[in-house]
Amino acid sequence: MGQIHFRNVRVIDGSGAAPYAGEVLVEGNRIVEAGPRVRAAAGAQTIDGAGATLMPGLVESHSHLSFLDTPDLESLGYVPVEEHLLRTLKNARRMLDQGFTSCVSAAAAKPRLDIVLRNAIDAGDHPGPRTLAATPELTVSGGLGDVNLWHMQRSTFALVCNGADEFRKTAREMVREGVDTLKINPSGDEFVPHARANQTVMTEAEIAAVCDVAHAHGKAIAAHARSAGAVKLCVKHGVQRIYHATLCDDEALQALVDARDRVFVAPTIGITIATLYEAGPWGLTTEAAEAMGMKLELDAAIASMKKLKAAGVRVLPGGDYGFAWNPIGRNARDLQHFVERLGHTPLEAIHAATALGGQMMGRSDLGLVRAGALADLLLVDGDPSQDVSILQDAQRLLGIMKDGRFHKDPRR
Repeated sequence: MGQIHFRNVRVIDGSGAAPYAGEVLVEGNRIVEAGPRVRAAAGAQTIDGAGATLMPGLVESHSHLSFLDTPDLESLGYVPVEEHLLRTLKNARRMLDQGFTSCVSAAAAKPRLDIVLRNAIDAGDHPGPRTLAATPELTVSGGLGDVNLWHMQRSTFALVCNGADEFRKTAREMVREGVDTLKINPSGDEFVPHARANQTVMTEAEIAAVCDVAHAHGKAIAAHARSAGAVKLCVKHGVQRIYHATLCDDEALQALVDARDRVFVAPTIGITIATLYEAGPWGLTTEAAEAMGMKLELDAAIASMKKLKAAGVRVLPGGDYGFAWNPIGRNARDLQHFVERLGHTPLEAIHAATALGGQMMGRSDLGLVRAGALADLLLVDGDPSQDVSILQDAQRLLGIMKDGRFHKDPRR
């Protein structure tokens, strides 16, 4: 199998270490050597980076590839499944075009969309990031994602369950269909008047039922957990991916710190920032968003994430993209949010979006530029360790490699 030899590049290895001038050798789908100098075999294909940066592919920790940039939740339910799959495939390609070679799904808009997408990508039938497939969001009547009306049945990205037995049955059915992740909504959200962000709307028995199914079948559990109560129950019952954690009290923060070796936290501040300051064209002004409590929640999230990072909790970018004012394809903005809002250095933000993302994917060989790692690589025009915002410009991604194959070949 032929080798690909990157030379004359600035290497960001994803570990958080400073970049170095060096070379990287790829064979098959693996990096076989990385360092100041590498030994390439005769006949290796050589790519002269001309001083560009070579770094790991990005990992989106909170992807919604089947969300369609709609301005409301119920619009997702109006899309027939056939058209929905086609648009989801387009979103997957868009994410790979933006340098995201892996995605941890935080929910599918319909029960099997993530599964079909993952399988098509894994089979090589369609370009896209390697994906961990999730269920729709398992919620309660009146919870986030329940868009039904008394006189009208409607649907969106949720499956509505009530009581431990219903949650357990639905979780088992989704395991049967082949998901990697069971997603639950134990708390509400500020735009849901009957289930606000500070409210814990699932019972402990309901949360435990889903977690029991996941643990029995070796599946991951992800939770929309904004309230302190939801965070504490999720940690107690072994949820690995805590999304949001924006309204933690001291006890919830300590629970996350105590569980730092087994949990990941993704605050998804991207959607909150966009809702506060960029949703005006869709009728949601900054004043209206502030009145909902979103500014207070953002401030609380920033304070909490700084504490969690300082305590060694793995805090990852991933901004809940897939809504009209926070569309898919702009996901790399979250790295800039981490630098500007959460106090990360650019290298720390890149580490969170690469090596920590690989850990969230359950792979120690992902998100790093070192011997033995998967050859998911970006060749970037410029130095993201000085200005992480350049990762938002697809034109500056000179090369995109996933699994040792070029999605975007710098030689072309």
